[in-house]
Amino acid sequence: MAEPSASDVRTNYVEWAAILAGAVAASAISFVLITAGTAIGLSLLSPYPSQSYGKWAATVAAFWAMFVPILSLLVGGYLAGRMRAAWSGDQEEVQFRDGVHGLLVWATAVVIGGLMAYFAAGTAAQVGGDVAKAAIQDRGALVASSVDSLLRPAPGVTGQATSADQNASANRDELSRILVASTADGSLDPADRDYLAQIVANRTGLAPEAAQKRVDEVYARALETVETARKAAVTAGLATATALLLGLAAAWYAAQRGGHHRDQNIPARMTFLIMRRRV
Repeated sequence: MAEPSASDVRTNYVEWAAILAGAVAASAISFVLITAGTAIGLSLLSPYPSQSYGKWAATVAAFWAMFVPILSLLVGGYLAGRMRAAWSGDQEEVQFRDGVHGLLVWATAVVIGGLMAYFAAGTAAQVGGDVAKAAIQDRGALVASSVDSLLRPAPGVTGQATSADQNASANRDELSRILVASTADGSLDPADRDYLAQIVANRTGLAPEAAQKRVDEVYARALETVETARKAAVTAGLATATALLLGLAAAWYAAQRGGHHRDQNIPARMTFLIMRRRV
């Protein structure tokens, strides 16, 4: 095993200047690509069915969410490995230290992205209470269409039944709160069910039995809507975590390639990540 020369004896082997340079570059590339991806996704959506490609938009979004972190961290890791000072010790140790610099680029970029997301959300959620309120409002938005379905007048009934209620807005808020609480619990309390049916019958002109049936159908639809949103959030979280872990591997590999090119004085080109090693 080769011993490091006297000039290689250091007190600090982590070079933060190279790490920060790689992390900032990775964050900037990620921001630009995400902005471009948003524009591409919006171009595939349209209120006109003949011009809307929803499935293609979802596919592009999934691919872009995986592609952007990997590409940006490849570039950031390579820059960190290439720009850190050379070390003439054992080659396996050199590769490991280059890879660690790539890992730190990944970690710094993740922290930068997290801070940007935090400050972006800061205006809407400054404290824990606001976060909880935002969560309730999100679920309330999910059940809003269910409330509309509950209060829709029965066929052939004029608007007189609904105009008699002077507290329509308050009733809507109350119905929303009941549905939100019920979907969170996973069951509709019998007393709440009877109360909802009574309001629906009074507001829509439906018979009590028909009002009960509408309440059951709308509640089942609200549960399905909330469950779909939950699954989508879980899928998005797992996809993000997977992309970031792949980005970690990319940053490690790219930093080692950058260190190899640095030690061998190989010019950096567009194919810098797949260039063969010199013998």
